[in-house]
Amino acid sequence: MIGFVNWPAIASRARAVAPGLGLAALLTVIALVIGEVQERFLDYAVLEPLVLALLFGLAVRALWPPREVFVPGIGFAAKQLLEFAIVLLGASLNLAAIVDAGFQLLAAVVISVSVTLVAGVALGRLAGLSTRLSILIAVGNAICGNSAIAAVAPVIRAKKQEIASAIALTAVLGIGVVLTLPALISLFELSDERYGVIAGLTVYAVPQVLAATIPVSAEAGQVASLVKLTRVLLLGPVVALFAWIYRKGDDEQATTRLSIGKFLPWFVIGFVALALLRTSSIIPEGLGNIAKDVSRILTSVAMAGLGLSVDLRSVRSSGPRVALVVIALTILLVTMALTIVTVMDIG
Repeated sequence: MIGFVNWPAIASRARAVAPGLGLAALLTVIALVIGEVQERFLDYAVLEPLVLALLFGLAVRALWPPREVFVPGIGFAAKQLLEFAIVLLGASLNLAAIVDAGFQLLAAVVISVSVTLVAGVALGRLAGLSTRLSILIAVGNAICGNSAIAAVAPVIRAKKQEIASAIALTAVLGIGVVLTLPALISLFELSDERYGVIAGLTVYAVPQVLAATIPVSAEAGQVASLVKLTRVLLLGPVVALFAWIYRKGDDEQATTRLSIGKFLPWFVIGFVALALLRTSSIIPEGLGNIAKDVSRILTSVAMAGLGLSVDLRSVRSSGPRVALVVIALTILLVTMALTIVTVMDIG
C-alpha cells in the first residue's frame, strides 16, 4: 500500500504550502497568547483568538502583501485546513443533549434560530448585501458565531471578503451585546434563570454567553450554557440544509439537488459522521473535547490565512451596511427572546 503513495508529490506539496501555512500559524500563536492574557486578567476573551487571527491576517495583508511564495500555503490554510477543522468540530457535539433539554426549550431554540435565519437574510438583502454575506451574518447570529460562519461559508461558496466581513464586524458588535444585556435584568425584573435563557438565545458566541451571565450568577451561566449548547447542536442540520439548497451560481440564484452524494461536501458528511459517533459514545467525551480544541486552533489558522488573502478595501466597502444589519438583527433577537420566555413562560 505504501508503494502506491506518491511521496515525491507529497513532499513537493508540503514544501509549497510551508511558508504561507507557517505565516498563518505564527499569527495564530500570537492570537492565542493574547487570548490567554485576556482570560487571565479579564476572566474571558473580549476578542477570541479566532477573531484576532483574522484581524492580524488582514493587517499584515494591508501593510505587507505576502509574496508569491506564501500564496499556496495561505490558500491551503483558508480552504483545506478550514474544512478539516469543521470535520473535527463534529466530534465534540453530543446530539443527545437536544433531547435532554426538553421539548419547551428545544421549541424556543428552533423558533429563535429559524426566525433569525430568515430575518437575517431578508435584512441583508434589504441593505443591499449579497445573498451569501446575508446568509453568513444570519447563521453567525442564529447559531454560534464564528464557527457557524466558518462552517457554512464553504457550502455556499462564500467569497473571502464576505467571510471576513461577517466574522470581524459581527464579533466586534457582539461585545456590545455582552456589555449591555445585563441591563435587561432590572429593566424587565428578570429572574436569573429567565435571564440565562434570554442570554443563551441572544448572545452569538459561547465564550461571550459566559461573559454575559457568570457575573450575574452561576445559575444564569448554567442555564445560558444549556440553551447555547442547544443552538450549537443545530449547526449540523443548518449546514446540511444550505448544502442541499445551494449550488454553484451567482448571488441571486439558489436551487436544489436531489443526490446526497452530490450536494453534501465531504466535510459536511465527516462533520455529521463524527457527531453521530460522539452521540453513540464511540468517540468518548475526553477525545471529543480534544477534537474541539484542535478544531478551534485549526480554524484560527484558517482565519489567519483568510485575512492574509483578503484585500481590506473590499471589506471596508460593505462595513457600514453589515454593521447596520447586525445591529438590527441583535435588536430582533433580544425582542424575540423576551417574547418567547414570556409567552412560553420559560424560567
